[in-house]
Amino acid sequence: QVQVVESGGGLVQPGGSLRLSCAASGFRFSAYATGWYRQAAGKQRELVATITTDGKTNYADSVKGRFTISRDNDKKTVYLQMNSLKPEDTAVYYCNANRGIIPKFDYWGQGTQVTVSS
Repeated sequence: QVQVVESGGGLVQPGGSLRLSCAASGFRFSAYATGWYRQAAGKQRELVATITTDGKTNYADSVKGRFTISRDNDKKTVYLQMNSLKPEDTAVYYCNANRGIIPKFDYWGQGTQVTVSS
């Protein structure tokens, strides 16, 4: 059974930090690219950061220099360290794992809420 479960969200003041975790099971995690996406209220889901199977990272311009994505294949977990948080980072954060084109395997978690507010 495939599972992708996010944790670590919560309420934090502007300038604060949070670390999100995404634990995967039921598939060969090391063979999947992974990433974090977010969706703010009333907006479309957007890419935050991705990391390939060999560790190459990519970030949205809005989070470069503040967020860091990493993965631990032994623990089947991907992380998102978020520093210098801003109110505009408030959103539901989703974890994704994907591989292939045809067929494409694409797994999503249920999301974790991050709220940045004083």
